[in-house]
This record gives sequence, C-alpha cells and structure tokens, in this order.
Amino acid sequence: MGFLMPAKTGWTRPQLLVAFKLYCQMPFGKMHSRNPKIIKYAELIGRSSSALAMKMTNIASLDPAITSTGRKGLERASTADKAMWEEMQSSWEAFALETQRAESSFGVNTEIRNDVDDHSMLDEDVDYTGSNKPVQSTTRVGQNFFRRSVLSAYKYRCCISGLAMPKLLVASHIVPWRVDEANRLNPRNGLCLSILHDKAFDVGIITIAENMTISVSRKHTSNADRFFNLALIAYDGKPISLPEKFRPNTEFLAYHRQYIFNS
Repeated sequence: MGFLMPAKTGWTRPQLLVAFKLYCQMPFGKMHSRNPKIIKYAELIGRSSSALAMKMTNIASLDPAITSTGRKGLERASTADKAMWEEMQSSWEAFALETQRAESSFGVNTEIRNDVDDHSMLDEDVDYTGSNKPVQSTTRVGQNFFRRSVLSAYKYRCCISGLAMPKLLVASHIVPWRVDEANRLNPRNGLCLSILHDKAFDVGIITIAENMTISVSRKHTSNADRFFNLALIAYDGKPISLPEKFRPNTEFLAYHRQYIFNS
C-alpha cells in the first residue's frame, strides 16, 4: 500500500494533473472510491481513493455538461481546481502533454494504463510522414488523450447507432484536425462515432443539426441501396445521444454544417 499524505495537505500540481486527466478519461458514473482504476492511481500519487474520487467530482462541478443535468453535491471545487480548469481549456495540447509527464513522474507507464483501463483501446491512424520521433511521440500522446476523453464522455457508445464495441469506435473531429490546430485535442470538438458513421461525417454525408438531431445529405439518397437506408437514412432526424461530459461545441457543429456537409 502506498504512502498516504495527511488529509490537510494541499494537492500538488502533478497530483492535480493526474486527477484532471482521470476526470477527462473516465465516465462520470465510475468516479467513485471503489473503482479499481481510482484505487490504483490513488496509490501511485499518494492519496486515498476517496480523496481522489472526491477531487474528480469537485472537478465535475466545473463542467457545464455535468451541472446542467441538475446533479447535486458538486460544489467544492477549489481555487486551484478552477485555475487548472481554465488552463486546460486554454491549451488542450499543452495540458495533455503535461498530464503525461505528471503520470510518468509517479511511475505510471503504458502497462499500468492498460491494466486499469476499463476498455480495450484502438489507436486512431495518425499520419507521421516526415515526422521525427519526438513529434511522433507528442502526436501519439495527443491522439490518445483526445480519443479516450471523447469515448469516455459518450460512455463508449456511438452517439448515432449506440454501437458499444470500442475497437469499432472513433473519436471523430467535428472541425477537422488540419483546420483548427488550437482545438485538435478539445473533447468538445469530438463525437464518438462508429467507423462507418465517422467516415460519413468526415465526407459530409451526415451532420448534426442545431437541435442535436442527425441530418443525412439528400445528394446521396437517389441511388441509395438497402444498406445505406438501414445504416444512414434510418437515422435521419433522430437525436444523437449526448455525452455526460464535454458536450459538442455548437460553433464547431455550425462549421461542419456550413463547410463540410453536402447540403
């Protein structure tokens, strides 16, 4: 059992970074002291599992997607929590890289991450052509952070079809990776989609309307086959399943409708 710091001792920055990363990458319903992942990480960072779980729910009090649901008892965020929340929002890439370094300082490695992960993960394809090894590593950290944050927000289910097999799910960018560097890793720029629906979204066959329902482009319906009807047209006008955390940014969705969707 790891050394536990006294209850009155303030959280160090590395400890807080780990707590924030776990918040980003864990479904809200699993943020409790009995969760094996929280127990493992609490031991590594020198905190009790109850203290780590409480810190994560304190962080939740800063997330509008959580508080808008009327959940009670989420009112204890500290000044440091609020400052880190703003810091995270201002630069997701810098935040992702620093949380990785904080984890490493506590001895968290890939093996430990996989041991405590609730779902088998499949990395997204990344184009590393012409990149050197440090760039590859940085990009991989960012992609993994984005994927885990988006998929956990949607409880590892496609927000259109409900598919719940992680290896067939994609953290799909709303505003493409190449277009908005500042929001490449922002979970609010992501949707959890099946591989099929990710591709349809990426090429503009489908989009998300202002009322959070699915719109299917009429440009592709004249020669639609049976599978197209079942897999895409059948969802036209139906609402997506909204995430627990990091609700999709309405401005990003508006960009997709205007510049990518084949309206």
